[in-house]
Amino acid sequence: MFQDLTHSNISKFQVSEFILMGFPGIHTWQHWLSLPLALLYLLALTANILILIIINQEATLHQPMYHFLGILAVVDMGLATTIMPKILAILWFSAKAISLPECFAQMYVIHCFVVMESGIFVCMAIDRYVAICKPLRYPAIVTDSFVVKATVFMALRNSLATIPVPVLAAQRHYCSQNQIEHCLCSNLGVTSLSCDDRTINSIYQLLLAWTLMGSDLALIFLSYVLILHSVLKLNSAEAASKALSTCTSHLILILFFYTVIVVISITHSAAITLPLVPVLLNVLHNVIPPALNPIVYALKNKELRHGLYKALKLNIKSN
Repeated sequence: MFQDLTHSNISKFQVSEFILMGFPGIHTWQHWLSLPLALLYLLALTANILILIIINQEATLHQPMYHFLGILAVVDMGLATTIMPKILAILWFSAKAISLPECFAQMYVIHCFVVMESGIFVCMAIDRYVAICKPLRYPAIVTDSFVVKATVFMALRNSLATIPVPVLAAQRHYCSQNQIEHCLCSNLGVTSLSCDDRTINSIYQLLLAWTLMGSDLALIFLSYVLILHSVLKLNSAEAASKALSTCTSHLILILFFYTVIVVISITHSAAITLPLVPVLLNVLHNVIPPALNPIVYALKNKELRHGLYKALKLNIKSN
């Protein structure tokens, strides 16, 4: 280990592995967090697999809106699985060591999945915009081909745009410290250990957030402004309520997803005095949405509820 290298030997070494210390400030009892985190991970896997099964089995759910929901379920499981096994290994077995290539690979995959989730939210917002504002043209615009093209575009956009994050992190020289006060390989957490200038890493992280996440949020906001404008012009209050009800679950998940991202960004500035807060929020942001998304959709969507009851062999009428 290279934690205690003296200043005279700094330039002679490059650390071969990082040590993920877990949750800062609570190392002595952080293992107690393993139970709720493990339950959240299990819930995320079970709920999303169930959503995929329901969408596959129910012919009435073979629609673009539910195709996007199925893609979101896959992304959610991928995001949770990228981080949770390692976090549980740290908490249960003190398996804190992670090689540099593994760390940079995890960093890349986390960024891909987070930005992919943002991209799928955009696709779902566009789907709702066309369905509500241009209902007669919806079958011609939002087709299965549109779903495939939109998904491939988002996947290519996100996989290519996030490549520089681990590449730039790998170019830094890590020579004196290898202990990361985190449960996962976050870009800022890793590069803060580098012995050379990391300005380019911070700039690209900020650029990525503003160009991808910022543009996604702007498109979502625009879509719902247009949806609201269209709904307010409806003469029937019942029709307006029905139109908005199809967007409720989507809006709940979007608000949670982006609000936590903003809060994480703000709390990073307070990381010196409260280092636990951004770390805990970062972990929860990667595991709560995967567990929450399918539950919110199942509760708010009548067709999904019917499919769930059939899958569970429950003879219950959905209102």
